[in-house]
Amino acid sequence: MTTPFTMAAFARAYSAPLKGQFRVKPEDFIVNEQMDIDLSGAGEHLWLQVRKTGANTDWVAGQLARCAQIPASEVGYAGLKDRHAVTTQWFSLQLPGKADPNFADLPPEIEILYQQRHDKKLRRGALLSNQFILNLQDCSGDLAAAQAICVEISQRGLPNYYGEQRFGHNMGNLTKAERWFEGGFMPKQRNQRSLYLSAARSWIFNHVLSARIQQQTWDQRMEGDVFMFEGGSAWFADDASPELMARLAALDLHPTGVLWGRGELATQAAVGELEATQAAQFPIFCAGLEKHGLKQERRALRIKVAELQLTALSATSVRLSFSLPPGAYATILLEQLGHFSSRAN
Repeated sequence: MTTPFTMAAFARAYSAPLKGQFRVKPEDFIVNEQMDIDLSGAGEHLWLQVRKTGANTDWVAGQLARCAQIPASEVGYAGLKDRHAVTTQWFSLQLPGKADPNFADLPPEIEILYQQRHDKKLRRGALLSNQFILNLQDCSGDLAAAQAICVEISQRGLPNYYGEQRFGHNMGNLTKAERWFEGGFMPKQRNQRSLYLSAARSWIFNHVLSARIQQQTWDQRMEGDVFMFEGGSAWFADDASPELMARLAALDLHPTGVLWGRGELATQAAVGELEATQAAQFPIFCAGLEKHGLKQERRALRIKVAELQLTALSATSVRLSFSLPPGAYATILLEQLGHFSSRAN
């Protein structure tokens, strides 16, 4: 029997004073990748800036591979983007000794905005940020309070939860991870195993973050904390220095939470106890992650949100615009501002 999983279990850091709809149509959810790469103009990789509408990233990559007559594995992209949206993102095609393909028969959901050669493949995570422009419909509630929360988020940061997308349709990646770890089935494909492992450790992380929010310490120093610089991946132990406290207040660095795996917890004292207690709720996940060789890592408990604005478009619609670093979820920001349902199927 599998465990029931629900995102409703996680605490909010802000009061969520609005209600409404998002993704009523793809044009209401716009995502633009922000890159900082100087393309060389020469090389075996053709980089494409693509605008896609109502299509997922893997499908677009497959269509580009078909036109170029290359394997899908030779198509690179920085990250997966929402299907029910209009998104602008980059792809690279590896074309050694080949001319640029003819993309005339691409489906109408795919529009090529720009192309240029480069000497390197586009790798996962190789972007500065993602810019979002969301039109929210059928809105009600306290707009002024939501705008005040936006100011507070800009100053304090946003809880760095993994979004529901991480866990699959109806949380299926978690139930499959549980079955796999219990010996109920064996996923045959490598990407499936990766999805299930990621879902399991992300679920533990979300519980650690939720517990810190309940304690009101998710953006504060606790004894035994481990920190990470904004935009970085290395972590370091708390030294309680005045400089550390000032940089924490300035969003230059953040407390972190455990990504479960083999090894000892990096945190100590009260934080170490909290993380161990939260992880102990999921012994099947902990054992499975360790068995399959994952080593403990860390993830920032909060993220910096740039250019955050909430503007009324009419009596019942508002526009929310902001930029997030790679690996962050726009839906988490929505959940801090209100209760929004999606019409996307």
